[in-house]
Amino acid sequence: MSCSCQNDKSSIETTPNKKIEAPSQKAEYARAIVSFVMLVAGIIAAETGAAWFADQRLRFIYYLAAYLPVAIPVYSEAWEAIRKKDLFSEFALMSIATVGAFLINEYPEAVAVMLFYSVGELFQDNAVHRAKKNIGALLDIRPETAVVVLNGKEETLPPQSIQPGEIIEVKPGGRVPLDGILDSDSVSVNTAALTGESVPRSIRRGDEILAGMIVADSVARIIVTKPFGESALSRILELVQNATERKAPTEQFIRKFARIYTPIVVGLAAMIVVFPWLYSLVLPAFAFDLEAWVYRALVFLVISCPCALVISIPLGYFGGIGAASRQGILFKGSNYLDAITKVNTVVMDKTGTLTKGVFDVQEIVTADGAIENELIGLLAAAESKSTHPIAKAIMSRAEKAHIEIAEPQSVKEVAGHGLEASIDGKLVLAGNSKLLDSRKITYPVEISRIAETVVLCAVNGKYAGYVSVADEPKPDAAKAVKLLLDLGIKRIIMLSGDKQDLVSELAKKLHIAEAYGDLLPEGKAKHIERLKNDPATNVAFVGDGINDAPVLALSDVGIAMGGLGSDMAIETADVIIQTDEPAKIATAIKIGEATRKIVTQNIVLAFTIKLIVLTLGAAGLASLWEAVFADVGTALIAIFNAIRILRMKF
Repeated sequence: MSCSCQNDKSSIETTPNKKIEAPSQKAEYARAIVSFVMLVAGIIAAETGAAWFADQRLRFIYYLAAYLPVAIPVYSEAWEAIRKKDLFSEFALMSIATVGAFLINEYPEAVAVMLFYSVGELFQDNAVHRAKKNIGALLDIRPETAVVVLNGKEETLPPQSIQPGEIIEVKPGGRVPLDGILDSDSVSVNTAALTGESVPRSIRRGDEILAGMIVADSVARIIVTKPFGESALSRILELVQNATERKAPTEQFIRKFARIYTPIVVGLAAMIVVFPWLYSLVLPAFAFDLEAWVYRALVFLVISCPCALVISIPLGYFGGIGAASRQGILFKGSNYLDAITKVNTVVMDKTGTLTKGVFDVQEIVTADGAIENELIGLLAAAESKSTHPIAKAIMSRAEKAHIEIAEPQSVKEVAGHGLEASIDGKLVLAGNSKLLDSRKITYPVEISRIAETVVLCAVNGKYAGYVSVADEPKPDAAKAVKLLLDLGIKRIIMLSGDKQDLVSELAKKLHIAEAYGDLLPEGKAKHIERLKNDPATNVAFVGDGINDAPVLALSDVGIAMGGLGSDMAIETADVIIQTDEPAKIATAIKIGEATRKIVTQNIVLAFTIKLIVLTLGAAGLASLWEAVFADVGTALIAIFNAIRILRMKF
């Protein structure tokens, strides 16, 4: 039998290496079928006037035999609830109502109430299980073994026993068991389990490869960098497991309400019998029918179970968390699903959030008819020994253009200015304008007005050209801003530590009205504090770096870019976007709004139907049959409405 609707059905049992499995329901279905067949046969026997069914004692024994298969599990649950000091569980209510029906000789109705209630619970459990599977399936993607290369030999071991620095191999189609650095030339991986993206990603030697990724095309040799418990996948699973512990305000209210509501309706049911009896004592003309008033009280009790509210509302939030995970978005709790719907101001960091976080050559300008490839070749040769991000961008451009890079005879660093190199007998200068100024080399004055980082080049004392290097916007950055504006977000602000000219130029491209550069981490925090001084402002901050952690904590909703983001940012944030796509910020808000809408619908539905049928029951216009159909039917409608979010497209 299923657990009480007053317990947390939305919780997940996710112990390490344990899969979430549907409880075996064959026995429950078998009991329900036996009771149903006996109930139908009994009704037919009574309606046809079968002689063997005329004896009252025989009828009682027959219906009791039909009742017990579905009633015993309910009695068991009621006893467990009482032991936990939960005197007014739904199981206790159903037990009292059906025992009362037997006492007033309403045997078929007693069996029907318990039978339909039990079948409704089975349907509810199936609905809950389907909603859980979407997130619980993450547990199935943790490999239970890993192939370790020890002294040139392969050995299969549990991932938990492998330490950082050891080398593992993953064959095509295999799942990476631990975080590490790729030690093969390159591999194509499927990252859907971590990011929700189905498009394969290419990873090269020296790049990070994460647990949960699937190797697609060739054997991947990986140098392990983190133990099993600290892998990206383990961290995601921990966040998912903890998500249901953080309840939304609505969810907390309903649980408190149910604890007060249930004893009240039990008291009201008793009054339905006691008050008419007292009235008959005062006014003898009033004919008090004990059986009729007890029947009304039983109907009232059956209807009073708050199952639709207590099950479907947590399930609605759980469904929202599941729908978000499909999109590569992790909410750390249902409270953040509520909070994100109130956001009216979105503040975004620039580097790594709106931009790729990787420098790239934007423009190549040569002097006196020089060839672009020659300029890039000289700069790449001068920068070939450097590990600076700008040097890497120039080297990457040379590699893409298949330019042969000469070996410099000498390279000298000029602190704060750039490099001086001897290449094929030429004296090459590569650096900023200060480097050329110090050597009295003239260059076009308009270069000083370029917002991007500029690397100038001079050959043998003569200006040869420049390249501009910038952090490229993410492909969906402009789309992200438009989607947020379409959702009615009043203010979108960009903050960055980069120089103001560069920040302003990017803001103009992305149609962001407010952009502030030259900020240290404390400067970003001050911006958020100023915004929060207005009680009407609800701020979401989106960032990815370790320096964003304080601002993520300060905001009403902190959103971290999880794919490239730092561990500190991910730990501090309330919502994590695993795909690193800023457009998913709008998706997260849409999912939050859809969840809130479904939860509201369920509350209105449950209260309306409960109120109508409770009134009819107290007035004697609703039977036990109608009561149980109203109770179970309302719960099922609310639950199916709650899991509807899993099928929505965002």
